[in-house]
Amino acid sequence: MSAKPEHYDVIVKPVITEKATMTSENNGVVFQVSKDASKPQIKDAVEALFGVKVKAVNTTITKGKQKRFRGQLGRRSDIKKAYVTLEEGSSIDVSTGL
Repeated sequence: MSAKPEHYDVIVKPVITEKATMTSENNGVVFQVSKDASKPQIKDAVEALFGVKVKAVNTTITKGKQKRFRGQLGRRSDIKKAYVTLEEGSSIDVSTGL
């Protein structure tokens, strides 16, 4: 399966946080994905871009917070994260450049 241009639209960037690092111990990777991406689309994109077998995809939508910037009230945008579980023997090193 080769990478198609729409696969790059599905996956925005890898999420590198303390919680995301803990999931990597259990063959998991966390990506920020586009809001309208479905679980099958995310699975296809990860398998095509990284050449790995995906076992499961769990998604969550994090609501944006209200923040002040120079006294003005603003709102951070909502983001959708995908927790991708890989098959045994597969791994993705997100700490290096893509």
